Amino acid sequence: QVQLVESGGGLVQAGGSLRLSCAASGYIFSNYNMGWYRQAPGKEREFVAAINWSGGGVSYAESVKGRFTISRDNAKNTVLLQMDSLKLEDTAVYYCAADPSFGRLTTGTGALRYWGQGTQVTVSS
Repeated sequence: QVQLVESGGGLVQAGGSLRLSCAASGYIFSNYNMGWYRQAPGKEREFVAAINWSGGGVSYAESVKGRFTISRDNAKNTVLLQMDSLKLEDTAVYYCAADPSFGRLTTGTGALRYWGQGTQVTVSS
């Protein structure tokens, strides 16, 4: 069965860094584009970053450009999100997602194929 398991969340001070990891299993990882979404309390889930199946194409939300970096290792079935210069407004539950469509991952239109359970990131002042 398909599993996306996120890890690496936690509590960090503003300006600090965290690295999230998503381990995938149960499907052909290299066939899928991967992405990260987040949901803050009282807000809708929003797109954060995506990477295409080969790792050669990436996309970021404007709010995280220059601070977050997405990468993947197809040999390890893992996608990473390096988050630097964290801000209070980055506090949210972060979700890993997989989909055959890169466009769908970046726009959030339509139901994405697979989701993880999420990991909490809390940025304190």
